[in-house]
Amino acid sequence: MTLGIRQLPRTALIALGLLVVVWLAIKASQGGNTFLQVTLNGTTDAALYFIVAAGFTLIFGLMRVVNMAHGSLYLFGGYIAYVAQTHWYAGGTSQFQLGATSSTSIWGFLVPLVFATLVIGLVGLGIQQLLLRWNQGQDLRQALITIAVSVIIADQLIAHYGGIVESIQQPTSWPNSIVIGTFRYGFFRLVVVLGAALAVGVLLYLLIQHTRLGMIIRAGVDDRPMLSALGVNVQLVFAGAFFLGAMLAGFGGVLGGTMISVGPGLDSQFLLNSLIVVIIGGMGSLPGAAIGALLLGLVQSYSAIYLHFGATDLTPYGVLAQFILVIAVLAFRPLGLFGRPA
Repeated sequence: MTLGIRQLPRTALIALGLLVVVWLAIKASQGGNTFLQVTLNGTTDAALYFIVAAGFTLIFGLMRVVNMAHGSLYLFGGYIAYVAQTHWYAGGTSQFQLGATSSTSIWGFLVPLVFATLVIGLVGLGIQQLLLRWNQGQDLRQALITIAVSVIIADQLIAHYGGIVESIQQPTSWPNSIVIGTFRYGFFRLVVVLGAALAVGVLLYLLIQHTRLGMIIRAGVDDRPMLSALGVNVQLVFAGAFFLGAMLAGFGGVLGGTMISVGPGLDSQFLLNSLIVVIIGGMGSLPGAAIGALLLGLVQSYSAIYLHFGATDLTPYGVLAQFILVIAVLAFRPLGLFGRPA
């Protein structure tokens, strides 16, 4: 049977993407370590995107709850960790704001990380219980409510922390970079962020696919009345899933605040990235989120450096490449690479 263009197998699309990467590698072979640097930048960016988008996939893709405040939870988590670190372990904000030399212990990083992750989980749980629980299945109403929440959070973050971009400090006992021959790359990006993304992916997959809680979540999405009839407290399960999804946003916010920064505008940027990842990978698919994040990260990184047409430099238009990627995936796979009919 002949496949239509909108039924092109996802393996063919992935193979096509790998061919593009190989072509880029051949083209950039004369650039020394530049290609490796750009590829690792895209991969580590993708790892951060995946951590944030994994929570969005759990809330939006799997539970079908439209949470447009997910990006605000990401940024809020970064600010909470920054304030906790500077006040608890640096004697106030002036040291970091003035760029003074200071030392940060491992606990000075891990305690703010855990604290911010738990606080954002509770904030997300509050949003779900107070505002979204009563609008289950009403997508437009949920979207409008969470957009309003995101605007309020964004305004309050600017009011309390200003418009200055800040950074969370990694432990000074950790190396700044990994050196292999003449190549040098950031330790935090390569080891911590990439390792955290792999751990989150494996643990979430095991939770969703191989535990009773994951089975209940999947069953509750498909047939909530039947699950309730079996005596399962569906609202409690969904509250727990929302708490976990919000925690991942906060966790990503702390890692992003260390790897990149925390500042105004990152909330909408990471919300958009999460939406793109879910659209590319498919609603509710964790492997799809991983592939979507990797594609998005590499496309953004490559287009910022290698987008040339003859002698014409098109890198200023590289931001359009991510939307071309979305259009291309939807043209061939309307439900995403790993999406399935509801």
